[in-house]
Amino acid sequence: MSIIDIPDILNNTFISAYAMNVETLGGLVWQGACVQNVLDSVISSLLEDENRKFMHFSSGGGDSKVPSLKLRNGGWCMHDEATPHYIDLIDQTTLGHRFIKDEFDQMPRVGWQIDPFGHSAVQGYLLGAELGFDSLYFARIDYQDRAKRKDEKTLEVVWRGSRSLGSTSQIFTGIFPVHYDPPDGFQFEINDPSPPVQDDPLLFGFNVQERVNDFVAAAVAQANITRTNHIMWTMGEDFRYQYANSWFRQMDKLIHYVNLDGRINALYSTPSVYTDAKHAANETWPVKTDDFFPYADRANAYWTGYFTSRPAFKGYVRMMSGYYLAARQLEFLKGRNGSVSQTETLAAALAISQHHDAVSGTERQHVADDYTLRLHTGCESSFVLPHFFDQYAWSITNYLSTGNTLPHSLCPLLNISYCPPSEEILPKGKSLVVVVYNSLGWNRDEVIRIPVSAHPLFQVDVDTVLVRDSKGKEVESQLLPLTNTSLRIRNDHLKAYLGKQPDGATKHWLAFHVSVPPLGFSTYIVSSSQAGAKSAVSTTSTVEGNANNTIQVGQGNLKLLYSASKGILTRSSVYLSFRLILKKSQWSRTFVNAVTEQSYSYYSGFSGTDADSQASGAYVFRPNGTFSIGTERQQRVDVQRGKVAYVPPLLPHRKQTPLRNWINFGRSHLGTGASLTVMRGPLFDEVHQQPTPWIYQVTRVYKGKEHAEVEFTIGPIPVDDGVGKEVVTQIRTPMKTNKTFYTDSNGRDFIKRIQDYREDWNLEVSQPIAGNYYPINLGIFIKDEITELSVLVDRAVGGSSITDGQVELMLHRRLLHDDARGVGEVLNETVCSHDECTGLTIKGKYFVRIDRTGEGAKWRRTFGQEIYSPLILAFSEQDNDDWSSSHVPVFSGITASYSLPDNELDNGKVLLRLAHLYEIGEDKDLAAMANVELKKLFPNKTVTKVTEMNLSANQERAEMERRRLAWRVEGSSDKETQVSRGGPVNPVDLLVELGPMEIRTFLLTEAYGCRRYTAITAIVKGVVAWGSSGVKHGGSGTWEKRVCGKRPPTAGRMVGEGGELNLGIEWGQVRTPKAIGVSGMGSLVVFWCSVVLMKACESADGQGGSRWLSVAVVGWWCWEGVIIGEID
Repeated sequence: MSIIDIPDILNNTFISAYAMNVETLGGLVWQGACVQNVLDSVISSLLEDENRKFMHFSSGGGDSKVPSLKLRNGGWCMHDEATPHYIDLIDQTTLGHRFIKDEFDQMPRVGWQIDPFGHSAVQGYLLGAELGFDSLYFARIDYQDRAKRKDEKTLEVVWRGSRSLGSTSQIFTGIFPVHYDPPDGFQFEINDPSPPVQDDPLLFGFNVQERVNDFVAAAVAQANITRTNHIMWTMGEDFRYQYANSWFRQMDKLIHYVNLDGRINALYSTPSVYTDAKHAANETWPVKTDDFFPYADRANAYWTGYFTSRPAFKGYVRMMSGYYLAARQLEFLKGRNGSVSQTETLAAALAISQHHDAVSGTERQHVADDYTLRLHTGCESSFVLPHFFDQYAWSITNYLSTGNTLPHSLCPLLNISYCPPSEEILPKGKSLVVVVYNSLGWNRDEVIRIPVSAHPLFQVDVDTVLVRDSKGKEVESQLLPLTNTSLRIRNDHLKAYLGKQPDGATKHWLAFHVSVPPLGFSTYIVSSSQAGAKSAVSTTSTVEGNANNTIQVGQGNLKLLYSASKGILTRSSVYLSFRLILKKSQWSRTFVNAVTEQSYSYYSGFSGTDADSQASGAYVFRPNGTFSIGTERQQRVDVQRGKVAYVPPLLPHRKQTPLRNWINFGRSHLGTGASLTVMRGPLFDEVHQQPTPWIYQVTRVYKGKEHAEVEFTIGPIPVDDGVGKEVVTQIRTPMKTNKTFYTDSNGRDFIKRIQDYREDWNLEVSQPIAGNYYPINLGIFIKDEITELSVLVDRAVGGSSITDGQVELMLHRRLLHDDARGVGEVLNETVCSHDECTGLTIKGKYFVRIDRTGEGAKWRRTFGQEIYSPLILAFSEQDNDDWSSSHVPVFSGITASYSLPDNELDNGKVLLRLAHLYEIGEDKDLAAMANVELKKLFPNKTVTKVTEMNLSANQERAEMERRRLAWRVEGSSDKETQVSRGGPVNPVDLLVELGPMEIRTFLLTEAYGCRRYTAITAIVKGVVAWGSSGVKHGGSGTWEKRVCGKRPPTAGRMVGEGGELNLGIEWGQVRTPKAIGVSGMGSLVVFWCSVVLMKACESADGQGGSRWLSVAVVGWWCWEGVIIGEID
């Protein structure tokens, strides 16, 4: 095939741009580069010549007055594609697109993910096509894949990342031939070695023709691996354009002299213009499916370690993401205090944390600290949850009787078993109020745990604790002692970060069952019972390795059987529900029996040699042997050859505890004399095991649940032997899985994986373990003809199925060598206190379930969303048993009898997104068209208009579809799965349809009906002057008005005759004005020592009930504002 249609003309597009990994967020970046300097320099150069172009690829800068500065991609950052959750990807992109729309009135057309280390299917179809992008460009794909694509001219493809959405969500995708920098010899930063164009013939260095020939040769070489007569050069690189004129001056000369030469047409351009040229060529393009993971830039260099790097930070990002989702919902329900959102700071912090050198774990330590601080600051500034509970759960009656409220507080350090409200209130003889919020669209029945204390200074026994619901009914509860491992972590971190010393109190976990409505909260009271009912204390038994009996754990359908004589779990069994096809549809129970074996191992990190310097580091996973943890003798598996050889135990030069125990979630030997501890109670059973001093595991089986929860504590990983370690857990079964397993793409689609296989090329295996690792955000599962085994995770990790019937997760990494991929620092995280540093300890969870084949999707999808959006706990206290009479104890933001269907998720506030949770064919019942009734989703709102938007809500969906480019593809389209998408929303019934894997975004317009407002003044003492009503001495006055078509007053506002009366009430503040202006009512002036109680009541026409809007206590030259909220 010829290079071009017209052999003597090749169009070479110059895309001037730079790439920069921001290392600190205040403007300074690693290696001295600075984003502000780049933009200042570039804009000055652009203004000199309107033909010049420059691409800026994030939302954080630019000048709308410079038309040659084009914004592409447009997210808050260039996000990672392996380790973020899809909700976080949508949020950060929406934040950036909104900024660009507001500031520049632009809508990015092109995705530009040039630097992430592999590319996800979700990026292609969701963060590409569903945004309205015409194309997507990036650089990093596997070196073997790139070589084959260059040979076959398939570097540019039409990518169909979703099996469910197919061609309706495809995108033209371009892969750079080498990297995202220019061809060799065309780098023009100051001090770069490329020869400049010297066009003064009087000088000895005159080289115009030489440089033109170099240019043409490089362009033709690229054209030989590219379809059509258009090619792109990316004229930039990391840290470039500090001195933009050094680039533009040379490019100006090259364009001028190359075009005079006539063999090639060179021009400044943009990715959008390049895409339009490719489309206009009417070429037929190959189709790409699935994703571009894993990524290796050469043999033995698989970038699969970062899937797990910095697991504590990955867990914190995920925790903050779930909190942010709940905070946005509550801010919508509560109403904003003014025009500024309380969640904006957290939104920005979460957005920048999705950067490809942030949540990926590939940043330096001080940068990771900065990201963490920003998340913490954002969380502190968005404490809308306790504010919502303060406002909404407190009734007007209680305020008038007590004159004050008790604030709610959160416990962000529950991960280290620390919660001051739950530990301090009970010993003081008060009752603890626990408000539990559910951010999902369905009712949730779960067991929550909070730490409680029995302090010797207070005569309170922790085993007398009683839990009641909002109706006073006793709730079944269970007490468990904190383990020594949990206490160690708690005490070490409190000392290191808060400067607190252990208080000597006995610590326990109090667990109890809660039931929480969709988008709502429930309230529970924890108190000390003087007599009668109380929490059940878990029974504890320790079984030694020489005991000759079998232990059964689990009270419901899931049962685990352990052999105490060998310390093994001999069998895990579960009764599974499935539908029998009979004359009448009915449910039966079937018994599924599975044998599993769980163990811990670590890979020693390769440190590099003279022959091959590639080490295992923050990016790259390169194991140098596998070591089982818990056997009497360490076994090393040579991962290069598969051989097993004996090696000495860990820490050969120091006295150590023998590592003899296997941790078993299946049939594997614990070793002679090993023991396990079993705790039993009415809500769940636990099995505690510790194979080494630095690994502790609790396997938890809940009554009424059919999955096992595995909580692990790992660290500090010992490195005294000079060997970095990458800790994994393996779950083995006898299942015949034919080398096949399935991993999720950013928590969304599941993609089929096959060991040592790539669909797009014949894989040459250099790393049989690292080369089979994939990113996991939601879970991994394997299956055979009978059984499915699913494992879900609580944060991003790397994982695989290295052998048939096995699942492997990497949980923690501590390494001693840099992998030479740019971070310039070893991945050796520590915690320091008083100049003493130890390796990082992490605590996390994963969840395991077995199902009949084809029946596991519902648990993976539903429970997976519950992991992402955990129940949020807020705490308060009460002196008496009157909480329910003075507060709203139970609330739901949607109609009481309505829940979102099982296959949908609500993730909206003013902007509403609805997502179908299932892929096509994933579940026989739920992978089908689903419906959402907006009237029931917003029962207290009158929605008059529903406008469907693109995913980031910067343009209407219909306009996006009208502009979408249609691409011709190779092969027949008959094989494509039938795509099912929801139709237009009927404006009358407001019914939204969603097809499998579809996410729809809407802007809702709300109409405001008529409401009647009554303001009442009760003068307790003193004199009050109403400007238009004269002076009233004592007594009370009323005012009433009917308002139609206006937004109801928000928190802190009342209604006066002239419209809204803003009293400016803010939480926790006391103001001292000389007079308070009242629009339409003159001035309300307080004389002498008067106290005025003011309240306003709202009732909507045609609706029963009313709500109190506000109460203000006005005193001598001061007043206090307390907002009661919307209470029926």
